[in-house]
Amino acid sequence: MRYRTFGEADHVALQALDLRAQQHADPNFDRLPEREREGRGHTSLAALKFYERSEHSFVADSDGALQGFVFAQPVWQGDRPIVLLRTLTLAPDAPEETAAGLLHAVVKSAYDSAVYELHFALTPQLRAAATQEGVNVMGQYATLHLGSRNSTAPGEPLGTRGHGAQEA
Repeated sequence: MRYRTFGEADHVALQALDLRAQQHADPNFDRLPEREREGRGHTSLAALKFYERSEHSFVADSDGALQGFVFAQPVWQGDRPIVLLRTLTLAPDAPEETAAGLLHAVVKSAYDSAVYELHFALTPQLRAAATQEGVNVMGQYATLHLGSRNSTAPGEPLGTRGHGAQEA
């Protein structure tokens, strides 16, 4: 497996992988409202162009077949930079070591850029890889989608989902 940056030539394959992963994670994905399908995807053209320049985003390439991708970006926190990992997406049949390889590529790129903090949601896909890297876990990561999308957004609801939906 090769972990590498990506470019425009990879866009179609990244979008196909993203769609396949979304359909695998939620068998009802194709029946969701269009707004929800778009909200769950990670590979809009704007996102791909942004993350290919981030210096911290990579694909897992196995003989020309993409097995996964990780999108991360540097963020200035006012007193120090961090790298924020937005998403790690794996092909449903990706080899077990793919998540660890992608996370390690981000760790190495952060370190090589003299950024010494990496922040990310500890998803089930990342748990084993994060354990290998020796991360510290502090709390949980939450997302609130303001407006009506919160009622269909993925994730485990904490309390009632009505608050965000009523704000729109």
